Amino acid sequence: MHRPLFAITATCLLLINAWPALADTLSVPEPKQETFSITLPGRGMSMAQVEDKFGEPQEKNDAVGTPPITTWIYDGFTVYFEDRFVIHAVFHKPK
Repeated sequence: MHRPLFAITATCLLLINAWPALADTLSVPEPKQETFSITLPGRGMSMAQVEDKFGEPQEKNDAVGTPPITTWIYDGFTVYFEDRFVIHAVFHKPK
């Protein structure tokens, strides 16, 4: 009487353990990433140094706030100045 119960239990355990082997595999290709390089103004550069190295910006925004923060917008990046010195430069994400 115990043999049919043992056989059923053993069969169920084998089927449960075999379940992962029946799964499908989905492979997703890696997205292509473009590589590029851009030089940005470094922290501490003066406005004159930035202009000498990168040329005239497309747009110069007046200083705002305290301490005064000025922004210069170039094609590809924006430079933030505190007083006359670079505090940050941000690359524009390509469209």
